[in-house]
Amino acid sequence: MDAISEVLRSVRLTGGLFLDARFTAPWSVLAQLKPEHCSTFLALPAQIICYHFVIAGNLCIAVEGEPAITVNSGEVVLLPRNDTHTLSSEPGLKSVPVSELVKLAPDGGLARVVHGGGGAGTHLMCGFLASEELYNPLIAALPRLLKLDVRAGLSRDWIESSMRFAASELTEGRLASSPLLSRLSELLLVEAVRNYASALDDRESSWLRGLSDPQIGRALALIHQRIAAPWSAESLAREVALSRSAFVDRFTTLVGTPPIRYLTQWRLRTAQLHLKETRKTIAQLAHMAGYESEEAFSRAFKREFGLPPARWRQQQAQSDEAMALAKS
Repeated sequence: MDAISEVLRSVRLTGGLFLDARFTAPWSVLAQLKPEHCSTFLALPAQIICYHFVIAGNLCIAVEGEPAITVNSGEVVLLPRNDTHTLSSEPGLKSVPVSELVKLAPDGGLARVVHGGGGAGTHLMCGFLASEELYNPLIAALPRLLKLDVRAGLSRDWIESSMRFAASELTEGRLASSPLLSRLSELLLVEAVRNYASALDDRESSWLRGLSDPQIGRALALIHQRIAAPWSAESLAREVALSRSAFVDRFTTLVGTPPIRYLTQWRLRTAQLHLKETRKTIAQLAHMAGYESEEAFSRAFKREFGLPPARWRQQQAQSDEAMALAKS
């Protein structure tokens, strides 16, 4: 298994399909996948990646502030940040919220949309990858739109045949979610990330460049899979069959930060998100992040973010309360 797959597996992603959409030109819809749309598959998704696979025809997709791109039959477009987006037969048309067009299947099967002016047809399946994890740097490093031609990737035969199989099953109201679709959705993301990372400038230090390197990518995967392990530069170097000095130099050059600094930042960033979004105690977070004591964790957290964790949590709660009052 390659490092990109390993890092994604550490996020525990769940995939499924939520919409079978058929449009005829001219058409334009405004869309965003909401957490409740994934509720059948995952109780409380903290991260959602939406994707659209064009089975027939073509479409334009755009997110605010960026130019529209065209997606043709056999291509998939992914939205790693799950931005609100416009899907259309051509740019500049007035959009209808897609939520107003969705028809739920009476038997609980896949929802459908049939919409448009009667011209050239476009058929797409809309799917998602979701996780209860609060943060992952792989997803955070991706652009807002990521296009993949499934006919050009290393796994194109498996992806395309699986998608066609899913399409045929959907006509019978089956296969909205299954191990096959979770694996398929994950593979689409892996292929898209691999293509994107391979096109990055060789002179640029980036997390994705590091992930694409066989040895540094393996080290990143180990860090993310076992965040609490007592890693050192020496132990990580042994795991990837490099000398300590070669490993540190290569990691720093590719990722832009030394390996133990990266590990510390990843641990504290993860703890910070859990501190805000969960009710875990400081001691629980310290253990989760690999610190031997609550005191050591609190000192490290204060060095990184300027406040000890308990005070930071209190400040965030006060800020959220003030924002809620301002909106009421």
